[in-house]
Amino acid sequence: MWEVTMRGGDVRTEALFSYLSCEARVPEDHPLRPIRRLVDRALAVLSPAFDQLYSDIGRPSIPPEKLLRALLLQALYSVRSERQLMEQLDYNLLFRWFVGLAMDAPIWDVTVFTKNRERLLAGDVAAQFFQAVLGEPEVRALLSDERFSVDGTLIEAFASMKSFRPKADGGAGDGPPAGGGGRNAERDFHGERRSNDSHASTTDPDARLYRKGRGKEARLCHMGHLLMENRNGLIVDALVTEACGTAERAAALAMLGRQGGRHRATLGADKAYDVAGFVADLRALNVTPHVAQNTSGRRSAIDGRTTRHPGYATSQRLRKRIEESFGWIKTVGGLRQTRHRGTARVGWLFTLTAAACNLVRLPKLLAAG
Repeated sequence: MWEVTMRGGDVRTEALFSYLSCEARVPEDHPLRPIRRLVDRALAVLSPAFDQLYSDIGRPSIPPEKLLRALLLQALYSVRSERQLMEQLDYNLLFRWFVGLAMDAPIWDVTVFTKNRERLLAGDVAAQFFQAVLGEPEVRALLSDERFSVDGTLIEAFASMKSFRPKADGGAGDGPPAGGGGRNAERDFHGERRSNDSHASTTDPDARLYRKGRGKEARLCHMGHLLMENRNGLIVDALVTEACGTAERAAALAMLGRQGGRHRATLGADKAYDVAGFVADLRALNVTPHVAQNTSGRRSAIDGRTTRHPGYATSQRLRKRIEESFGWIKTVGGLRQTRHRGTARVGWLFTLTAAACNLVRLPKLLAAG
């Protein structure tokens, strides 16, 4: 008498041919589907710009559309490095589908991928892609051109404090210390006066020594800036500068100047922007400064003519939503500490990650609208 059981057999089944595509493996309600539709429409707008970046002769390189989709996945799924990104593309069917690779398509060498990314960096493609996403008619309807908020954050540089050497050394500190101890030997900074005027990082010369406030430690940093519209909290501009005390206000004026609004606008900001010169510059741009008052032992540049209006309190409440974007960019997007060196590369990645942050929120906003 045979024993009847419902247990399946542990048999490895492999087929020589597969008749399923990556498209069939991705559920119809997967969150990446509406994101990819937005990405594809933006990349179609950039196609003429891509043509100008590539020569008519030579071997075909990595398609820029596929390269950008892969970099967006790196931000969306917190992939640590481009080497790990290539590993994921090799076996992750979802990643292959989003990028546009067939199930049996070979994966690029990580060095080739990085060199092709440098070509897009030279073409400022990240900023163009960012604006192309916002330029979609259905997305543009969600944006406000009258109510904005601005803020800045520190991005830790990809450089050690040991690389912050006196400029008089002429970069001689790149090698092992004279006293021995290996490449990463101990170093005592006590009693040594260091400043950006006399010292520079041999690893990332664009990084600056900066501290966020009194009692905080100084770190080698870049400074990232975002301009947000207040209607739906979408990022409308992103910029990276050297870290200094005036960078936030200078970046705010630069980003506002690129908006080109026709109407009178308002700008919400924190106490760091409460400076008489900055407030005057905003008024010259036809922008009402809804800046938080800084009255700590000083006279605020914002008086009752501004604070008495209900819109001022609204701007002060809504401006704090910009911290959500910074939080996403630095945690999920992986930019708490950058993986690149130099203001140009950090700014390129910061802008692309800001575009990814918008893409995460847009499907729900479009569905609700």
